[in-house]
Amino acid sequence: MPNWGGGNKCGACGRTVYHAEEVQCDGRSFHRCCFLCMVCRKNLDSTTVAIHDAEVYCKSCYGKKYGPKGYGYGQGAGTLNMDRGERLGIKPERPSVVTLGRPCKGRCWHR
Repeated sequence: MPNWGGGNKCGACGRTVYHAEEVQCDGRSFHRCCFLCMVCRKNLDSTTVAIHDAEVYCKSCYGKKYGPKGYGYGQGAGTLNMDRGERLGIKPERPSVVTLGRPCKGRCWHR
């Protein structure tokens, strides 16, 4: 009896992958719906994939798991923060105008 459906096996689910739904990565075949990040489960493509051993990650999860760690790499108290508190209801202060200690006369642009 002939063996029908002898395509490649999916690297995630192990079922047969047909050409119309095949995504190839690192010599393995995947269904499009199975080609997901191992951590966050986002759909991946050739621009967002990062591979470690036999595991497939998106670039952001790969960086969090295997990227550099420490104070100089965006973690800890020494990192820059551009949050000005808007999400907490803090309104940014208006910049003060220096008038060199003299009171303003007439119509000033900064009022």
